[in-house]
Amino acid sequence: MIIIVVALVAALIFVVFLFLFFSFIRLWIQALLTKADIGIGSLVGMKLRNVDYAMIVRQKIALVQAGVRVTTGELESHFLARGNVPKTATAVIAAHKAGLDLPWRTAAAIDLAGRDVLEAVRTSVNPKVIDCPDPAKGKQFLDAVCRNGIQLLAKARVTVRTKLERLVGGATEETIIARVGEGIVKAIGSAHDHKEVLANPGMISQTVLHNALDAQTAFEIVSIDIAHIEVGENIGAKLQADQAAADLRVAQAEAEKRRAAAVAREQEMRALVEENRAKVVEAEAQVPQAIADAFQKGNLGVMDFYNMKNVQSDTLMRNNIATMTGGAEGQSGSGR
Repeated sequence: MIIIVVALVAALIFVVFLFLFFSFIRLWIQALLTKADIGIGSLVGMKLRNVDYAMIVRQKIALVQAGVRVTTGELESHFLARGNVPKTATAVIAAHKAGLDLPWRTAAAIDLAGRDVLEAVRTSVNPKVIDCPDPAKGKQFLDAVCRNGIQLLAKARVTVRTKLERLVGGATEETIIARVGEGIVKAIGSAHDHKEVLANPGMISQTVLHNALDAQTAFEIVSIDIAHIEVGENIGAKLQADQAAADLRVAQAEAEKRRAAAVAREQEMRALVEENRAKVVEAEAQVPQAIADAFQKGNLGVMDFYNMKNVQSDTLMRNNIATMTGGAEGQSGSGR
């Protein structure tokens, strides 16, 4: 019985060994024939570590056949880090065929950073065109004002190429669009006349390209082309009109202030006249009392009083005669 049990255990172990051997033998033979340098032990280890060993073998074979040096451990590490091994391997092979320097570690870092490494390689080989401004943001044109006050509406197309070494940590397309837009607005704003810009739109591109707008970004600007430019409003004239209207309102307010001050002064003068008249009336009311006091003190006699009355009557008569004479002359002049 002991011999039978030992034989059964040995047979079971042999069957398991055959199963593992035949499950790995095909991949091992492929790796051996393609010089991928993957042994049976490595396959068993990947199986135990729950790694898709078949996919690793296929990608290792593709990389080796393309002339890319990469170890099985690097592929396995990228898989265990939840990276996309097939896409990363395809990107590395495409970059190698295109003559670009893209080591496996750089490609793996780009993939783990959440960037599409294969798309980055394609953009590096075939430059990408970006609209500035981005129509998806709801803005169709960049608006800038020349020094003569004329508004220009411009639209540019920016051709960029991906810089693989700066893809991790570099700014994205939105930064390129923002910088190019700022450069275009600055270039148009520095122009003295809008006709200069309309006659030579290339001056905007040349000015913007000299500002190193792709610094610290994941792209290299190949060219900036002004796709469309047109004349907008006369912002300078509009601002001057608004300023003139504001000045007019200020002048009207100052004039109204002066008019109100004049009206108030007039009212004050009228009140002052009435006050002086009241003082005159008050002084005239004191004359009879003064005459009575003079009589009581003997400073004024009866004859003096009558002489004063005669003088007053004579003066009143002369005034009346002068008034009547002037009226008669006016009537006779009008009759003639």
